[in-house]
Amino acid sequence: KGKCPEDGWDESTIELFLQELAIMDSNNFLGNCGVGEREGRVASGLVARRHYRLIHGIGRSGDISAVQPKAAGSSLLNKLTNSLVLDIIKLAGVRTVTNCFVVPMATGMSLTLCFLTLRHKRPKAKYIIWPRIDQKSCFKSMITAGFEPVVIENVLEGDELRTDIEAVEAKIKALGAENILCVHSTTSCFAPRVPDRLEELAVICAKYDIPHIVNNAYGVQSSKCMHLIQQGARVGRIDAFVQSLDKNFMVPVGGAIIAGFNESFIQEISKMYPGRASASPSLDVLITLLSLGTSGYKQLLKERKEMFSYLSSELKKLADIHNERLLDTPHNPISLAMSLKNLDENNDVAVTQLGSMLFTRQVSGARVVPCGSVQTVNNYTFKGFMSHTNNYPCAYLNAASAIGIKKQDVDTFLKRLDKCLKTSRKERNKEKNVNEISNSNTSSEQREG
Repeated sequence: KGKCPEDGWDESTIELFLQELAIMDSNNFLGNCGVGEREGRVASGLVARRHYRLIHGIGRSGDISAVQPKAAGSSLLNKLTNSLVLDIIKLAGVRTVTNCFVVPMATGMSLTLCFLTLRHKRPKAKYIIWPRIDQKSCFKSMITAGFEPVVIENVLEGDELRTDIEAVEAKIKALGAENILCVHSTTSCFAPRVPDRLEELAVICAKYDIPHIVNNAYGVQSSKCMHLIQQGARVGRIDAFVQSLDKNFMVPVGGAIIAGFNESFIQEISKMYPGRASASPSLDVLITLLSLGTSGYKQLLKERKEMFSYLSSELKKLADIHNERLLDTPHNPISLAMSLKNLDENNDVAVTQLGSMLFTRQVSGARVVPCGSVQTVNNYTFKGFMSHTNNYPCAYLNAASAIGIKKQDVDTFLKRLDKCLKTSRKERNKEKNVNEISNSNTSSEQREG
């Protein structure tokens, strides 16, 4: 039926299934005689076993979704994977999605593919409206496609950085709708930035007949992000939304899902991909979904949400102990931020040192964001880079509750963060005492003089 099974399969069943698919590919036929330049020959047995002898990849030279006659098993694998992923996207909250496909590129390049597809529909367009998010790959995806990003600065509402809807519409009027390729919005992001106002953006895109591409990088695991996409498509226009395989399905980096509500447009994007493609990302996510089943994936989503609440409450307690505070970002369902005002004290070095201390203590994924850092990306200069705005009021630390996180991860992180903050405070006090002694000695010498 092309649906993800309710209960996951055991490993031996999955391996048997993959072996059945593999023997449908011509390179595994007994007595096969290949005289072409691409016959699925593999020199290493280890490599062949790693790929379950599914060597031909997916698609044909002109279409990544096309069936390859001499690779019936790999083609079936591709069709099944896309069908199962579509089922999971609906289960996660975007129930009216009509089509999707797995592409063997990470999120940034997959966004580029979407923009290049739109180029043929809007040949005059040269601009992409982009509510600012300080993440390089989504910015470079527009540059690589040959378009000019129009950066819309966020609005500070309390602690949260939110979409400036009025600025978006004003920029559309100023540039002319026909000159704009699309609006490029974002759901999943680092706090204190929160998901874009997708409903309002979708309404604006429908009003001015402008395409709308959503970067939903790790949003499948969040019911709130998926609800925003569903509502945006209901009240306005969303042409495609792109999500990462590794961040949402816990597989190796290298794949993404491009999905949408217009089946023909998603097919156009898949046909824009030049040549065949690696089957590895499709194989990884197929194995994962067959082993989890819908019940297993739902359980992971439930645990992630529970861990977010736990991380939020425990990080708030720790912040209070160190005279800091957990920033109030209720619209961000995955990422949290804790202020580092006392650590900062106009000293960016102390803030960045905290990041180094955490990393050397094997805490990965936590981001320490100082005030006022400047970064140039493809000749565009961003002030306050990583904080999603030119001048955020304070330095802060990010932590996220992403799919697969365990209570032990949270507890260990908080314990190590507590130690690092205490060490930083001791070093600051020591430095302060040295400065006070130095100033006192200087004053004494001046009086004696």
